[in-house]
This record gives sequence, structure tokens and C-alpha cells, in this order.
Amino acid sequence: MSKELNSGVPTDSEVILGILNNSENVLKRLYIAYFPMILQLVINNNGNADDAKDIYQEAIIVLYNKVKTGDFELSSKLKTYIYSICRRLWLKRLTQMNRYGGDIKDFQEYLSVDDETEKNNERDIQFNKMGNALQLLGEPCKTIIEDFYINNRSMQEICENFGYTNADNAKTQKYKCLQRLKKLFFQQK
Repeated sequence: MSKELNSGVPTDSEVILGILNNSENVLKRLYIAYFPMILQLVINNNGNADDAKDIYQEAIIVLYNKVKTGDFELSSKLKTYIYSICRRLWLKRLTQMNRYGGDIKDFQEYLSVDDETEKNNERDIQFNKMGNALQLLGEPCKTIIEDFYINNRSMQEICENFGYTNADNAKTQKYKCLQRLKKLFFQQK
């Protein structure tokens, strides 16, 4: 029997690999594995089985899209992550329907998914600022920094590519470039 036909709760890595490999079997197992937990959450908090199915489907789509875009970093158990997404989605739905009483009955550990999203947005802003600073840096600094930090080239290779007399001179130039990059980075709003 192939691993693809295994039943039961898939492991977190099976789910991620299954999504990356477009495995319907893994998605079905995922759907069956954690749906009862979401059904309980929704029913305990002014919802019904159809609401739970909708919320769970939305959460699986969020997970699927994050994994497919390469934007997914699991910092907890997948079960906790899915519960957290469903919880947030259900709170949002309750608020829209004016059924939110100010508290939700939790029976599972959950993550504050909004905080996680905010951290990712902040990181993206910082990456964009660094990319802008790198563009403003100019040559040869831009290439030296990229060669060393992104392309993992040695100081000896950089020395040879730029015609420095020795690796120490290349290292000194890299240091000066880093200082300029830092200055450009912090000048941005």
C-alpha cells in the first residue's frame, strides 16, 4: 500500500508536502482530521454545522494559498494554526452578524493570527526598504554586497572579480559599502 493511501490524521509535514504536490488525498484527510474541532468551536459560539463547514473551508483555503505562495512558516502545530484561523474567521463572521457577545468559548490553544500577519507585513516593509537601499547604493557596492551576502561568494572571489590587490582590501571595501547601505536604509521613511 502506498503512503498516499494512508488514512487518519496526516502529520504537519505530510499536509505541507501534500499541498505542494497537489495531493487530494492529503487534503481530504486534513479536512476530516480537524473539522470536528472547528464544528465544536462554531456550535459552542452561536453557530451551526453549515457555518462550521464554511469557516473550515475558508481556513483550508488560507492555509493552501499560504503554502503554495511559499509564504508559510509554521511556528506551532498545524492543528493550532488551523484552529486560530477558524477562530479569527468565526469572530469576524459573528461581528458582521451582530452576534458577538464580547467573548468566545475556547477549548483549544490558539495563536493570535492577526499579530502574526502584522509581523509578516512589518518584515515585508523592512525587506522592501533594504531592497530600495540596495538599489540606491550604486556600484561596485551593490554587487559586492549581493555577491557576499546573497550569492555566498568568498572575499577571495570578490577580490578577483573587482581587481583588488588582496582579500583584505576587498573586505575593507565591503565594510565601507555596508556602512553606506546602513545609512541609506535608515534614511528611508
